[in-house]
Amino acid sequence: MVELKTPAEIEKMRVTGQFVADVLAGLRERAVVGVNLLELEQYVRERIRERGAVSCYWDYSPSFGRGPFRNTVCLSVNDAVLHGLPFDYPLCDGDVLTMDLAVGIDGWVADSATTTIVGTAAEPDRRLVATTEEALAAAIAVAVPGNRIGDISAAIAAVARTHGYPINTQFGGHGLGRTMHEDPHIPNDGRAGRGFRLLPGLTIAIEPWFAATTDRIVVDPDGWTLRSADGSRTAHSEHTIAVTDDGPQILTLAA
Repeated sequence: MVELKTPAEIEKMRVTGQFVADVLAGLRERAVVGVNLLELEQYVRERIRERGAVSCYWDYSPSFGRGPFRNTVCLSVNDAVLHGLPFDYPLCDGDVLTMDLAVGIDGWVADSATTTIVGTAAEPDRRLVATTEEALAAAIAVAVPGNRIGDISAAIAAVARTHGYPINTQFGGHGLGRTMHEDPHIPNDGRAGRGFRLLPGLTIAIEPWFAATTDRIVVDPDGWTLRSADGSRTAHSEHTIAVTDDGPQILTLAA
């Protein structure tokens, strides 16, 4: 069931979103050569505890993972793109690191992800990351009342195809608000003009992610981390937005 949010509820989600954005910014600053993924996990745990927030990942046990998830942030390196479990790994020069964070504050959730390149950035990796960001911006631009979920999906796919990247539709965007995953599902490919009609008060996470040379993913033995099937590099960009009569509002921007 799709739950539309009031303007006051959207503002509560914005408070959470600003916190998520701030923590992700802190992670980007700390994601340098030699820093261990476990140090980044600890940083997030401390920020959540200090704020009195609640991790949406801790104890999360969906059908697609080997639950419960026992971390507060997803950290995915290089060919890993989604649900990466932080582990004992020092970041290396040129690593591509995706950081995905969802928390709740006072009962309202926000979810965002960003990909950064540690140290020296290879041009193909830079281009891949930039394409996810471009696709996210294109998708947000069409998230207006009267359009449909298919318009968001088609906008993402158009950017990916323009740059020559394959598209996976197993995991994509989703509704959120009181919980991390709500209806509707938002695949990263679709037909414009199809699907659920966007209404004012709809809050969704839009999250284009691509692998450089494949649309297939495989699951690590940890039961969570999703990787490109051919080992190619990956990237992921995500924002929580609200559909409003005044246009789409990004809720996961720093204050």
